[in-house]
Amino acid sequence: MSDDEKRREQIALFRYGVIADLIHLPRGKGSGLYEKLRDKAESDWEIPFSRRQRIATETMRDWLTAYRKGGFAALAPKVRLDNGMTRAIPQRVADLLVETKEEYRGLSVPLLIDKVMVEHEMPEGLVLKTATVHRLLARHGLNRRSPAEPTSKDKRRFAFDKAGELWMSDVMHGPRVFSEHRRKRKTYLIGLIDDATRVVPYAAFAFGENVASLLPVLEQAVRRRGVPKRLYVDNGSAFRSKHLALVCAMLSITLIHARPYQPSGKGKQERFFRTVRMRLLPTLTDDDFKSLNALNRRLWGWIEGEYHHTPHRGLGGDTPLDRWATCSDEVRLADADVSELFLFEQKRKVARDRTVSLDGVLYEVDALLVGETVTVRYNPQHKGRAIQVWHQGKRVGMAKPVDAYANCFVKRRTVDTLEIDGPPVAPSEGLRLRDFDDEEGA
Repeated sequence: MSDDEKRREQIALFRYGVIADLIHLPRGKGSGLYEKLRDKAESDWEIPFSRRQRIATETMRDWLTAYRKGGFAALAPKVRLDNGMTRAIPQRVADLLVETKEEYRGLSVPLLIDKVMVEHEMPEGLVLKTATVHRLLARHGLNRRSPAEPTSKDKRRFAFDKAGELWMSDVMHGPRVFSEHRRKRKTYLIGLIDDATRVVPYAAFAFGENVASLLPVLEQAVRRRGVPKRLYVDNGSAFRSKHLALVCAMLSITLIHARPYQPSGKGKQERFFRTVRMRLLPTLTDDDFKSLNALNRRLWGWIEGEYHHTPHRGLGGDTPLDRWATCSDEVRLADADVSELFLFEQKRKVARDRTVSLDGVLYEVDALLVGETVTVRYNPQHKGRAIQVWHQGKRVGMAKPVDAYANCFVKRRTVDTLEIDGPPVAPSEGLRLRDFDDEEGA
């Protein structure tokens, strides 16, 4: 089964789970179907392959109708007719359309298309359809609403006065680069931007958009530019993680999640990503794609050497660094031991050979902990380095990767005490002393 087939099957399973309790309801009025659909529409859902959390009643009604007509297979998304083909609008042209619409908000979609086609060189044979451009603008919150269409949503432009009052964060799909296994993998640009100054506290490409990739970026940002008062993010799984919420709580950062389908709220972050796509990505060379580190070196050199020193229209012509210099007097600096807050935790049971396994690497711990369940704390970006070992709420030392060859020459010993960051303490109840000379192969 291909990846696309697995994806379609997973979506069909989710849709079936939503309507499963409605399938056998009688049809017609008095069945209670509408009330049940309305209750489901007001609930939050973890929708696979989507950042949305709500499902409209009509959408669920369509799923129910499709299932009754075609069974489970009818719930799977339909295969696109242009599957495997280039999408209608190349990314460079899409960026030009969005940027032009931001500058000339009064242009209708047909006039916008005409303006971009005349003023910029387009790929040969490209045809921009009105409906396609309309959907593109809608995704960026740039569709013009007529006065006859009132809305209950109060949208207002906002900007903070002081650096560090609000940071925004989001993820952008990046280019493919070679991994450590010499295979090309897709990258994701995880970025943060300061609302008041447009300074980028930190940004980096990663091979995933999960919390393990997000937290190292946030840690570097905090170390370089202080601790923000607020962090404004979307509803992706990484931004909804318990670990991120805990880190923000420990640093006294107010974590704010954007409403679904409100991309205009993070317009400054999106504008930075468009600048990256238009000014940095086209200038990358083959050397920049050789590794993730090479790509990130080029990214950060561009941010510090060009982006931070370029006058910004949203800052009245000031550069981000100039604005930072005038309004960063209230930035709260991070403590020296801030890295401890960003460590990940896993529980492991110590094997008879006094090892624990983590991400495919064996680590050697104290012999007294054999058979015990310990908590290991580690940085996922530092695979293969020493990790912290905690037992019963106390740190009992560091565990290093197993050196099997060196262990051939180590004399086995009997251990009767355990060092816990200070004086030795008696072994806890249930621990047994071991003489490893009796082990097989000793």
